[in-house]
Order: sequence, then structure tokens, then C-alpha cells
Amino acid sequence: MTAPAPTPPQKALKRVTGLSRINGWSVVLVAGLGGLVALAMGDWLSVGLGLLVGGLGWLEVHGHRLLRKRDVTGMKWLIRSQMLLLGLILAYCASRLGSFDAENMLSNLTPDMEAMLKEAGLNRADIVPLVHQMFLALYISVALASIIYQGGLALYYRSKIQLVTEALTMPPVPPSQSVF
Repeated sequence: MTAPAPTPPQKALKRVTGLSRINGWSVVLVAGLGGLVALAMGDWLSVGLGLLVGGLGWLEVHGHRLLRKRDVTGMKWLIRSQMLLLGLILAYCASRLGSFDAENMLSNLTPDMEAMLKEAGLNRADIVPLVHQMFLALYISVALASIIYQGGLALYYRSKIQLVTEALTMPPVPPSQSVF
């Protein structure tokens, strides 16, 4: 005897729970590792940011767990976690974009780097525009990637609210046919 094919709401629930589990734990893991590296370097601001990002990943894990308990409010937690993470990343990028310090960058040049510049016929001031462009490109790219990924994931979760709600209000299926 074969199990009946899952309905579209059951498929949506399975996709949302799988995605939220993987994404939530990935954010928690990456933020935790980043926080540990920052702690080893003595960078307390980055430790705090790592804890904050890890907490936002935990919100997604919490939303996933609510869905596993057949509680539709888990969808709100999933959407909220993505929007808050997006806001944090954009605020961080904006703060970094406004903080380029050419003097500090030049003071970090090693003697070997300065020797390489002399060999290339460049002086210290010649590299400032290039480094500034790379700095801008990096943080603008991170902001755009976050808008696409976190924003897209929040929109995806939002688009699945109705189907997930239908799946969670259906009578529970036997364990052999569970979407989890």
C-alpha cells in the first residue's frame, strides 16, 4: 500500500520547515564561530554583533520549532527573523560605509607593502582611491546580497503563510505520511 501523494499545503510546510531549520542553524553556527574569533581577537563590538546575529538565527529556529508543534505563529517568527537580520546587516553596512579612514589604512601598511609600492612606482597616496573603491564595493555588495537573500526569504515565507496554515489546520497525518 502506497501513501497518498502530499497535498500542496503539505509540500509547502515541508519546504518551509526544512529551509528554516537549515537557514536558522546556519546563521546561529556562523555567527557563533564569528563571535568566537572576535573574542579571541579581543574585538568586543564584533562579539556583540555575533551574539546579536546568533540570536536572530535563534528566532528562526524558534519559528521552525513552533511549526513542528503545529503552531502557525511560527511563520511570523520566520519572517520577523529575516527582516530583523536584514535590518542589522544594512545598518552595519551603512555604518561601515561611513567609516572609511584613509589615515588609518595608510598607517597599517607594512614595510614590505611599502617596498612593493616603490617597486611599482607608486607612493602611499596613490593606493587610497583604489582601496576606497574596493571598500565601497565590498559593503555595497554585502548590502545588496542581503537584500536579495534575507528579503527574498522573508517574501518566500510570507507567500507560504496561507498554504502552511492550511497544512497545520488539516488533521494530523499518521507518522508514516508525516511531512516532517
